[in-house]
Amino acid sequence: MSFRKELGVIPRAAWIIAGLCYVGMATLAWFLVPTDHEMSQWPRGGQLAFTFLLPLFFFLIIPLYGYIYGDSKRRAMRYVMWTLLAIFVPDLIGVIIYFILRDPLPVDCPSCHNPVPSKFTFCPHCGNALRPYCPQCGKSVERTWTNCGYCGTKLPS
Repeated sequence: MSFRKELGVIPRAAWIIAGLCYVGMATLAWFLVPTDHEMSQWPRGGQLAFTFLLPLFFFLIIPLYGYIYGDSKRRAMRYVMWTLLAIFVPDLIGVIIYFILRDPLPVDCPSCHNPVPSKFTFCPHCGNALRPYCPQCGKSVERTWTNCGYCGTKLPS
């Protein structure tokens, strides 16, 4: 997947909230810096960095949470739970946990073209076999196996 396509997963509302947050915080800092006696002693470069670079963190972190929302929804996961976990677990540990534990992307069934979780052997919509399976126990098997790893049945070639 391309980076541009992955950015399309982020909901538009997340971009709008991030932009409004950035503008609001930069405006607040712009008016706050001259009134604070200690900050007014800072060099002008430090004042500008505080005013425009500090709110940039929120402009980046809010779309990250939006990506987690959109990506977990796309993967048919519990998207509200994962988004709240990413937001409320401190130090971005929730974000790291999401990227470690997220499910693979669903695949399209070649027969009915419905999205199916990649761990399924059969399409739940039409019953089409999505990958090789054991005729005895019905579990998914690898193409190179000669015997089923679950029940030991000889597999057809």
